Amino acid sequence: MRNFVLLTVLTLLITLSPQGAVAQSLVGCTASNLTDPPRIVYQCEGGVVLEAEAAAALGIVTSGADNRPTDVDVSSDAVLIEVAPGSGPFQIRTPHAIAAVRGTVYAVDVEDGKTAVFVSEGEVAVSRPDGSDQVLLGQGFGVDVAPGEPLVAREWGAERVRNLLSRFGR
Repeated sequence: MRNFVLLTVLTLLITLSPQGAVAQSLVGCTASNLTDPPRIVYQCEGGVVLEAEAAAALGIVTSGADNRPTDVDVSSDAVLIEVAPGSGPFQIRTPHAIAAVRGTVYAVDVEDGKTAVFVSEGEVAVSRPDGSDQVLLGQGFGVDVAPGEPLVAREWGAERVRNLLSRFGR
């Protein structure tokens, strides 16, 4: 009995460890681990690339017939997203926001109580989870989405952009 309990605890520790998080897989995507900083790159069907911080919690909610992800949930940490132009609709959903695109490069950072979205290339429409209060972000602009706060598109300063993108080795 004692060996069974020890084996169960060891299994839980391995599953919940950072290495367990690295093993996370997404249907229709191939994962590669990168270091400095630690992150996982998911090369997905149909021209979608998700570069997630190692501890990021994400999952594909909806995929098209070709296994191309169309909706991805991010519940913690940051993800850098690249969507090939003309590849079809795609959106990231967080507890605070929906960021929908067509062919762009952008980052989503989820923290307790808020989500930040920054556009590196292209355009992203950001709204609340119920679709209200939409703002359109262009290159160099971002928005902080928090309950009770208005959605205001702002040009991000170089330091804030650098701090976010450095989390992806850029």
